Amino acid sequence: MISGIQEILLILLIILGLFLVPRITARRRLPQQMAARRIPAAVLSRSLRLGIFLSLIWLAGCAIGLKPWQHDLTPFIIVGIGPVVLGWGIKWVLAGKKNAR
Repeated sequence: MISGIQEILLILLIILGLFLVPRITARRRLPQQMAARRIPAAVLSRSLRLGIFLSLIWLAGCAIGLKPWQHDLTPFIIVGIGPVVLGWGIKWVLAGKKNAR
């Protein structure tokens, strides 16, 4: 049925399979293990979440009150967007000074 050379090649193939398959599957599992150990994303503090929420509420309130889509856009930029940009800019500068220490 099977000649001597084919038997030897079949045995070598089985032996190679026994040694190589665990290594191949271990490499495939490695990224999954690393994904499970990944560093969690930055967690937002309570004050930062409050600042984001208040910024959105302020912008929405100014948009509803000033209606920039009907009238001039300049008052909305000055009264609505200006304080939000100024506040987050101050926060950014203070955070930079805090990290420099």
